[in-house]
Amino acid sequence: MFDSLSTRLQAVFDRLGSRGRLTEDNIQEALREVRLALLEADVNFKVVRGFVERVKARAVGQDVLGSLTPAQQVVKVVHDELVELLGGSGHRLSPAQHPPTILMLIGLQGSGKTTTSAKLARLYAKQGQHPVLAAADIYRPAAMDQLRTLGAQLGVPVVGAPGQRPLEICRAAREEAAARGLTPLILDTAGRLHIDEAMLDELRTIRSEIRPHHVLLVVDAMTGQDAVNVADRFNQAVGIDAVILTKMDGDSRGGAALSVRQVTGRPIAFVGMGEKTEALEPFHPDRVASRILGMGDVLSLVEKAQEAVDQKTAEELVRKLREDAFTLEDFRDQLKQVRQMGPLDQVLGMLPFGKLLKGAPRELSAEQADLARFDAIIGSMTPQERRHPEIINGSRRQRIARGSGTSVQDVNRLLKQYAQLRKMMKQFKGLEGKLPRAGLPGFPTLRG
Repeated sequence: MFDSLSTRLQAVFDRLGSRGRLTEDNIQEALREVRLALLEADVNFKVVRGFVERVKARAVGQDVLGSLTPAQQVVKVVHDELVELLGGSGHRLSPAQHPPTILMLIGLQGSGKTTTSAKLARLYAKQGQHPVLAAADIYRPAAMDQLRTLGAQLGVPVVGAPGQRPLEICRAAREEAAARGLTPLILDTAGRLHIDEAMLDELRTIRSEIRPHHVLLVVDAMTGQDAVNVADRFNQAVGIDAVILTKMDGDSRGGAALSVRQVTGRPIAFVGMGEKTEALEPFHPDRVASRILGMGDVLSLVEKAQEAVDQKTAEELVRKLREDAFTLEDFRDQLKQVRQMGPLDQVLGMLPFGKLLKGAPRELSAEQADLARFDAIIGSMTPQERRHPEIINGSRRQRIARGSGTSVQDVNRLLKQYAQLRKMMKQFKGLEGKLPRAGLPGFPTLRG
């Protein structure tokens, strides 16, 4: 997400930082590069023009803060304007005063409405709520079956049967949600391959009769400016409250995200970062702006870590570290938690200057493959070997390699990395009492 734009902007500011002092000519040159970078990222040209003019007005003639260099000051101005462009403080869906809260999802066929409906249901279920889904797409083949399958996987009820009309399904779902105390009610409406009046009339009727609290437009971010045009037309014809951008993990340019708020006046509420039901994230403009400018997104990284790490498991790990009882079974558990946080390139993108580490995709792909390979190797060991790896001799290594479909060299590499990790942990243990006791949220702090 935003990889190409981020690379271009960071190169601009690196050159700017090499100048001894900042002049109006330097700013003009930098802003020309910024303009080109945004246009190449498929940002709407009117949005680019307004953005550059606002940055120029704030940067030229502004007093430089004592703690910043002139170049850093321009970066700060660009960051602040990016946050505003992306939606300011962000957008959260407020619950209805009288449940159920009704969310109506609309959009073109193929944008990912059905999958996004399930993702939203999972998100609300994780928050302790009891969502219900309405399968109101009666036109696309197997749309109802797809939603029922996803609902069954999540344990979320799905309302709608063949032969019913969309409005009838939505009414029945609203009545069932009210009767059973379920909220939110998520309406998966029908789309078309292109916008037509029949679809718009149906959506307007559902909106008028059901009165949803939030109308969410689902658009495919990979279509670039087409996504922005679709959002604008839906907003004018039906009226939308917020946008959900799907397939953001495959869009390295990010033009849709940077344009849709400015063109439609409607904020981005969520972004889809993959096909799995857990791959839906709330959209945070300030965090995204920081990632674009290479400042990282540590808050999102910590949130991912908190989701992947069980508190009791983490406390048990600390106890084992303290007692020098860290085994290969514990190592495998840690590998699984790292994999649960997502692809390594996404995790590194959240670290300050993590883009520098992302410059070697082959190495990252190899590291990602190693996580799965090491998991298989440890799974091929006996319980005794996992707890006492020192007993693994040459013949055992050959057996483990055959059982895991790997090579003896892979087994040796795993054992070497495990030994290095234990050595490093012993060094950390020796520093107990000398390190600050703050700790990361979600992780227990080492204490004596």
